[in-house]
Order: sequence, then structure tokens, then C-alpha cells
Amino acid sequence: MIVEDLTLGIDVRAALVAALLSAGLSPAAAQVPFKLNVGITNSASDVPIFVADARGYFKKEGLDVDLVKFDSAARMIAPFASGELSVGAGGPSAGFFNAVGRGIDIRIVADKTSTTPGRPINFLVVRKDLVESGRYKQLSDLRGMKIGGAAPGGAATATLDKLLAMAGLTSNDVERVYLAFPQQVIALQNKIADAAMPTEPFVTAAVENGSGVRIIGDDVIYPGHQLATLFYTGEFIKKHPDEANRFMRAYILGARDYNDAVVGTHLAGPKGEDVISILTRYSLVTDPAVHRSLTAVNIDPDGKLNVLSLKEDVDIFRKEGLIEGSVDVDKVVDTSIAEAAVRALGPYVRK
Repeated sequence: MIVEDLTLGIDVRAALVAALLSAGLSPAAAQVPFKLNVGITNSASDVPIFVADARGYFKKEGLDVDLVKFDSAARMIAPFASGELSVGAGGPSAGFFNAVGRGIDIRIVADKTSTTPGRPINFLVVRKDLVESGRYKQLSDLRGMKIGGAAPGGAATATLDKLLAMAGLTSNDVERVYLAFPQQVIALQNKIADAAMPTEPFVTAAVENGSGVRIIGDDVIYPGHQLATLFYTGEFIKKHPDEANRFMRAYILGARDYNDAVVGTHLAGPKGEDVISILTRYSLVTDPAVHRSLTAVNIDPDGKLNVLSLKEDVDIFRKEGLIEGSVDVDKVVDTSIAEAAVRALGPYVRK
């Protein structure tokens, strides 16, 4: 009798797996979903994660993903170290590299966004009243101004360093004010900051509420800048390699869907409208008109990284006195997981 009950249980489980497979789910999804906390900054470049979640790509890979919001990737370090986060997405900061130097095992595994001509991510935004009064006319007028940034030693620090060099200035010529992206818009509005370096959609928000003027994009300031990346903890890679691969496949599919929806430099057409509808549900900006007006960020459909840019950022952080010890970027980067995902999915072909 016991044998018969066990056999029946096996048959039922087999039938369940067959039903899930026939519904288009992967074998992984036929098992108990793997719970996974993923850190995001809720910026426009989180869109591959939003699309993958909205379209069920994570679910099809047997993943139960919980998106945890942070005001910057630098705030994810402690949850990475404690094991609360296994995956995160944001800018690789000086704090990130210092944490790795202290033995916290976090890897950069895929592109989240990088600058390319005509597709800026961060902008220098100057307070509108300073432009109208003539206090700001050219980049050298940044001298003595308070400039908002997301976090000390964030990826935008490297952009600002290059911007100041273009203006003939150094970091000693300005005062940095550290604020989350939404707060940068408020700081411009309330005249707490004179300028800021936000990402979209917060650049457009500052322009549309009349508090700021868009001056120059980072596609001009720092072309090819690997501004944001996807992170995995080393423990996630070592102890859950199958789930690490499954997450990456879903992420790459999300990135490819996003690229399919970009026409020229904007989200447009039926595919663009579908992605915009996802962004209005997941991001802080709920107005679809704002998303239509944004320049689409550049996200590699195969997750390829610009490792040379990461090394240049570390050099800038070191020059700014933000790096505590030696950092070997090559040991921090692991491109094998994204490469395996591309082999499994095939090369990207725009649909």
C-alpha cells in the first residue's frame, strides 16, 4: 500500500512537470521557485529587469524575484555582505571596489548601461535661475557651485571628474552634495544645489518642472563609460550556479526586448509602447509621456562590458583618494555567465 501511494505521488509529480512544460515553462520552473532578492536603483537602466519580471522570464526560469529598491548601488554593499542580496544592479562605485578589496566577494557580471554617442545617461543639469541670471554661461562657471551626485565615489564621480577637466577645473573648485536621484531634482527646485548630475527620468523631471536646464550629456563628457552593471555575489555564483545562469538568461531576454523597442534614440512603435507601459508600472515615473520623451539608454543586448572603462574609473577614484588599497579589476569582472547565456539564447537579432 505504501509503495502504491509513493508511485501515485511520483505519477502526479510527473504529470505536473509535464503540464508545466507544455505551458512553455522551463524544467526549472517545474520545481519549487528559487527565491532571490535583487537590488535596483529604480533608474531607467533597470528596464531589462523590469521587462524580465513583467513578461514572466524570471518565473519561466523558476525564479521568484523580489526587487529591493536602493537610492544608489553603494547602499547595496552591506546587504551583499550579509547575504540579504544575491544580485544587484547599479553603478560600480569606489565603495564597491573598496568592499571587494576588504574581501567581500561581489562580481561584475554584465552590462546594465554604458554611454554611446546620442544616447546619454547622466546629464549636467544647472539651476534654471542661474542660467537666466547669467551666473552660468559656460562650464568654467561651475567654479564655486554645489553639485549634486548620488553617492561619494559613485560612477558619476568619474563623469564629473572628466567634466571638470573639460572646464579647466578640479574637484577642489566645486562642492559636492550627495543626494539620491529624486532628491537631486528637489534640491534644484529648492536651491539647495546649484547643479546636479542625475540620470533619466530625473533629468527630464527637473527640466519639465522648471527647476533645471539640461547642459551636456555624458555621451560627450565620457563616451564609452561603463556607468552601471549587473552584480552577483561570489556565493551566489558558487553555491547556485544553475540559478545564476537562469537569472542571466532572463535578464538578457529583457535587455533584448528593450533593444527591440528602441527606434532611433527613443522607445517608439508598438514594442516601445509596451515597454513604456512596463516602465510606468515599475519605475518612479508613472507618466507615459515622460518615458516617450526620454532618450533611450544604451544597454548591450548580450550584456557585454567595457572593462577598460571600469579600470579608468578605478584610476579616477584612486586619484580622488577614494580607493583604500590595490584593486585588480580583472579579478572582479566575470563575463562567463553572460557569455553562457548568449550561447544558450543565440546571438542577438533585432526583431
